[in-house]
Amino acid sequence: MRLKGKCVLITGAGSGIGRALAVEAARRGMTVALCGRRADALAETAALLGAGAAHIVIQADVTGPDDRRMLVNRIRERWGKLDVLINNAGIVPGGAVESLTDDALELVLATNVTAPIALTRDLLPLLLAAQPSRVVNVGSMFGDIAFPLFAAYSASKFGLRGFSDALRREFRDRGVGVTYAAPRATKTEAVDSLETLITSVQPRLDDPSAVAAEIWRAVEKDARSVYPTGPERMFILLQRLFPGLIDNAVCKQMARQIAG
Repeated sequence: MRLKGKCVLITGAGSGIGRALAVEAARRGMTVALCGRRADALAETAALLGAGAAHIVIQADVTGPDDRRMLVNRIRERWGKLDVLINNAGIVPGGAVESLTDDALELVLATNVTAPIALTRDLLPLLLAAQPSRVVNVGSMFGDIAFPLFAAYSASKFGLRGFSDALRREFRDRGVGVTYAAPRATKTEAVDSLETLITSVQPRLDDPSAVAAEIWRAVEKDARSVYPTGPERMFILLQRLFPGLIDNAVCKQMARQIAG
């Protein structure tokens, strides 16, 4: 896909990977619709996009049907179509399973799984109007390799990966492509409070701008998925072929962290 001149909606655009995706999109000549729950954070992102393009700022909570309806109407009124939808909004709960409340479980599934599915459904007419168009679902390496103390988060990202595969097959002959992005843990506000837990499974957190550039390169290539380079690719293969090896490796890693 040629990106220059295209219109993109990015959810969770107020910080982290979403902000970096927006900045990189503007740099590549795209017109960006920023969506997020916090008006101040969205304004900070918008200020980074530069002048000269008719970018849109839409404060909305994508877990709510009324907000999604408003979001779709704004995009329809301004552009009449949508070239790229990036389902990036997400939350990262951590901790032992017994510490997770019902409200916490409902929120992570609503944000990380239900909202991307519902928003893609609601925006489908605008994606079809722009075909060839693309849906990008931002998942996680935790959606391929599940880690203890991140059970709910891993489950939600496994779900998003499954949705992406099904959607790709469903949309293949309709002119709407699907890219699933699975970055490693990234230095964002969402993981700040969980940095100790996350660094127990990944010593270094990636920079959001590097992750964003990698995702946009994948979109340009119409890639079905984008994963980080490095040993993680081998771990994914081992996970699928010899999951017991990964069980042992992850449990030993966590045991060392607890002992330390």
